Amino acid sequence: MAYVPGVALLAALVVGCSADADSSANGADSKAGSPTVTPAPPGKYLTLPAPCRAVPRSTLKDLLPGAAELPGDQQEKVFRGTAAVTYDTDRKVGCSWKSDAPNATRSLSIDLERVVSYDPAVSDDDRADTVYAKKEKAAGLSSSTPPGPDAEKNSGTPDEKDEKGEKGKGKGTASSGPSSTASPSKTPGGAGSASSSGSGGPEDVLPSRILDNLGDAAFLHDLPKRSGSTAQNHTVSVVFRTSNVVVTVRYAEQPTLVTQEPDGAELQEKAQALARKLAETLSE
Repeated sequence: MAYVPGVALLAALVVGCSADADSSANGADSKAGSPTVTPAPPGKYLTLPAPCRAVPRSTLKDLLPGAAELPGDQQEKVFRGTAAVTYDTDRKVGCSWKSDAPNATRSLSIDLERVVSYDPAVSDDDRADTVYAKKEKAAGLSSSTPPGPDAEKNSGTPDEKDEKGEKGKGKGTASSGPSSTASPSKTPGGAGSASSSGSGGPEDVLPSRILDNLGDAAFLHDLPKRSGSTAQNHTVSVVFRTSNVVVTVRYAEQPTLVTQEPDGAELQEKAQALARKLAETLSE
């Protein structure tokens, strides 16, 4: 009989310790009111295409006039392209091509960046949108950019703008193309426009602008020759985002003679066409 109370006491202590341990373990993992963080969804793209094979040979022949007439080995070298030097081909790749024709030099480059967010609260798409927005702002097309000297012309109600437009007819104002939208509210006065660059380009060359129906967001940045430069070089860049990938297409022409002027409208059209092909390729 003297040992019964001791056995009962020991059993009670074991049960009590087990209960305390379970309570402590459960309490550490499930405190009342602690928020549950749901990781943001990953981006659509987990890899990037081989950049120097992303542009079809037929497209390169159109974009690089004169290359198809070169001897076989030289032609292959041009169409093969030069891969950009990157340290993480899963995240960023690029390729460039250049063709010297008798009347002009054409150059083309593409850059693809796969954006990954390491913040569980921020999705890859949102992070990519931030990267794209910085490029848009650098091109002078961000809505947060302070208004330029022509901002007053773009202010007022739609009726007032129409009235101003009627008065301004015949002054060389460019009209919007079928596959793009010139956004007055997002285009600071004179930013990248042919009329403000002093290049004297054709009247149908549209200025830098936001583009429609290309990826999730896109813009075109038109860069005619620099003021005071004797070389008539003209560069067009098209940047677009699709999910968590940001793509940049640069297409440029420099005529052999300084008296010749690049066809800015053609450069814009072909750069946009290539960008749309790349967007389709990524979506496949």
